[in-house]
Amino acid sequence: MAKELVGIIGGTGLGDALAGQLSAVEFREVETPFGKPSGPILLGTLGTRPIAFLNRHGAGHKLSPSAGPYAAHLFALKQLGVHAVIASGAVGSLRDKIAPGHLVLVDQFIDKTFKRGNTFFAGFGAVHCEMAEPVCSRLRETLVHVATPLDVMTHLEGTYVCMEGPQFSTRAESLMHRAWGGDLIGMTALPEAKLAREAQMCYALVALASDYDCWRPHDKTKGKQTLLQEILGNLKTATDNCLTLIQALLTSNERLVDENCPCRKSLELAVWTNPSHLDPDEKERLAALFE
Repeated sequence: MAKELVGIIGGTGLGDALAGQLSAVEFREVETPFGKPSGPILLGTLGTRPIAFLNRHGAGHKLSPSAGPYAAHLFALKQLGVHAVIASGAVGSLRDKIAPGHLVLVDQFIDKTFKRGNTFFAGFGAVHCEMAEPVCSRLRETLVHVATPLDVMTHLEGTYVCMEGPQFSTRAESLMHRAWGGDLIGMTALPEAKLAREAQMCYALVALASDYDCWRPHDKTKGKQTLLQEILGNLKTATDNCLTLIQALLTSNERLVDENCPCRKSLELAVWTNPSHLDPDEKERLAALFE
């Protein structure tokens, strides 16, 4: 079984559930050239698999999606030696077939964010990573293989529209996202996936459907508090399902880290700036990305 450190990114509920099943637990404060992550990183072992869990929103869900220190998150995980990341995140469903509580193994993104720094290399040079396949196909296929026999409703592909937020969509926007071919709407997967590619890490995303977004009208006979409790209940169901999938993945004999994966070589042809014009001090500062 692979012994390499595997990164997990998710919310407080998933982190608390995982923490109770880990051995050799410690919390590690990490400094990066891009500041601190949202909080200390939880290190531990599940079975024989070492993992590093990062709470995307910080303790108490304090950070909104626009305020998340995405660059610090991915850089910190890479500094610790993570080469493969399994992320999870709540989404609204844009399709009838993706019911609240279901999981989706995302394979494509549409980026509607506009406030967030989406590269490590601003000020360093012109760096252009391939993003045609924005998640690691090898790692996603591993998740497909593990998910298939489980008693958890998991959709094996889906396009995630990432909006800036923090407000939710208007109905016109929600209908437009459906017309674009979006299957899910969320606020957290980008620039996370782009930064993982720049950090030469394999990245896969398990999306947790909590509701149908606003393209599908709510039941007018139900009050706001009832609808909110339904959404929270759906999210708990999806989180429990995600935990089942991640547990099965981490305790399996599946190979999660592969140094020959194209994701691990994503910078080979990406730096377009003439090497003589690159600041050696800046390259040293970013050295963890090139490893």
